[in-house]
Amino acid sequence: MNYDLIVIGSGPGGYVAAIRGSQLGLKTAVIERESLGGICLNWGCIPTKALLKSAQVFEYISHAEDYGIKVGSAKVDFDGMIARSRGVADGMSKGISFLMRKNKIDVINGTGKLMRGKKVEVTDADGNKKEYTASHIIIATGGRAKELPNLKIDGKKIIEYRKAMSLEKQPKSMVVVGAGAIGVEFAYFYHSIGTEVTIVEFLEQGLVPREDEEISKELTKIYTKSGIRVLANTSVESVDTSGRECKVLVKSRKDGKTEEIKCDVVLSAAGVTPNTENIGLEELGITTDRGVINVDEFYRTNVPGIYAIGDVIPGPALAHVASAEGITCVEKIAGLNPEPIDYNNIPSCTYCSPEIASVGYTEKAAKEAGYEVKVGKFPYSASGKASAAGAKVGFVKLIFDAKYGEFLGAHMIGLNVTELIAEVVATRKLETTGHEIIKSVHPHPTMSEAIMEAAAAAYGEVIHI
Repeated sequence: MNYDLIVIGSGPGGYVAAIRGSQLGLKTAVIERESLGGICLNWGCIPTKALLKSAQVFEYISHAEDYGIKVGSAKVDFDGMIARSRGVADGMSKGISFLMRKNKIDVINGTGKLMRGKKVEVTDADGNKKEYTASHIIIATGGRAKELPNLKIDGKKIIEYRKAMSLEKQPKSMVVVGAGAIGVEFAYFYHSIGTEVTIVEFLEQGLVPREDEEISKELTKIYTKSGIRVLANTSVESVDTSGRECKVLVKSRKDGKTEEIKCDVVLSAAGVTPNTENIGLEELGITTDRGVINVDEFYRTNVPGIYAIGDVIPGPALAHVASAEGITCVEKIAGLNPEPIDYNNIPSCTYCSPEIASVGYTEKAAKEAGYEVKVGKFPYSASGKASAAGAKVGFVKLIFDAKYGEFLGAHMIGLNVTELIAEVVATRKLETTGHEIIKSVHPHPTMSEAIMEAAAAAYGEVIHI
């Protein structure tokens, strides 16, 4: 069968690209080997947030007396938490199926492989093969957990995020290797429900090492105080899984000292690697760099008619990035004139507790880029809404160019900051200055006031601190 557009993969990049293609009049098909929605809806963004919500509710109940409410002792139903998470994921996947039908997109089940002549060969679960052709083909095959050489994932004692969401029983102890978003989110979840957690991070900065240094220090302080052990600037040398427990040998990169940590399970959260093997790249001569597909600003590969988006190309492996790339790619295919994505205005969110959100330059990066900066911070402890919510931990930090007032970046840690960051993304897109934010009246009492107050702090006009 012939199509205008075939998308290989139905994650947040693939299914969004397919829907936009259909909206623009392209006869479209999606090829998917597992479940519609990809990793994000089935094993990533959505089900992890369901688990984190369960942990948050448990914490609320456990500290109900802080809010003037007396309740009996709360108990963790680990199986129930896992079941709820899977149910949320299943519901979302069914929602994508509805969207495919609504937009008259053909869903082809199987594994796709690029063939010469703008063809895609699809192998179904029974091994049967069938070819499809299209004028335009988008590779949106996503990514998977990166496997470190000395940390081979066996799915039992050394696991990755998929298994961490579907364990048969709650581990008593866990070592999390990697302190990025995946690592700190799972560390929070398991620690909150009673698992003893140690986080090992190779980089010196520690937790969320790609965030602003002040955010990293704040989360490290909060996690350490809560009872999570954090080992920064530390490497995992080996893991012995031969006994009942895992024996994790770690080494300090500062002084070379080693330590053996015993635990029930090791979670490898060292990042994401692209799914670009065995999909026909070599046969077509599509250029790559260490497994990542090279594309231009409109996601065209070096082979005409073949495109790539999401985790298989350079850039942040984030669901909203893949979606934006899919829309931009398809609009260019359809003859529109889309604006290339500004990757310096992509928000990053981490859904641990407290939440973290950021966009644009860190303070260090802004200075390294040659800017003279004005920095404003507003602590949640001075926010009336945060105090009322019992969430006084955290702050909002904004960075401006001292010369022209350009909004360079924002870095937040605290309750609901993953919702607040969208205001910053929009205002930066509109080239809003610091004084324009100060003069934009924010509602009281809200968490969002912290953005206005932090901007005012940068210019010496803050009222409430």
